[in-house]
Amino acid sequence: MADQAFSYTNKKGQTYFLHTREVTLKNGRKQRIYYFARDVRANDAIKDIPGGYKVVETEKTGLPLLKKA
Repeated sequence: MADQAFSYTNKKGQTYFLHTREVTLKNGRKQRIYYFARDVRANDAIKDIPGGYKVVETEKTGLPLLKKA
């Protein structure tokens, strides 16, 4: 399954996998979120970065985030 998910290795050598999920906000609107996890979660893992986004790391922890390009 890990070969089917986009992976990113940060500056500390830790590997994270990209996931997506559709959530319902308090006002009832649905929104797609993207997040990185250290393990592959079967239904949420995705193969590629969505168009218009790039991967950046937080300065202190090295946690990867998606940012609009």
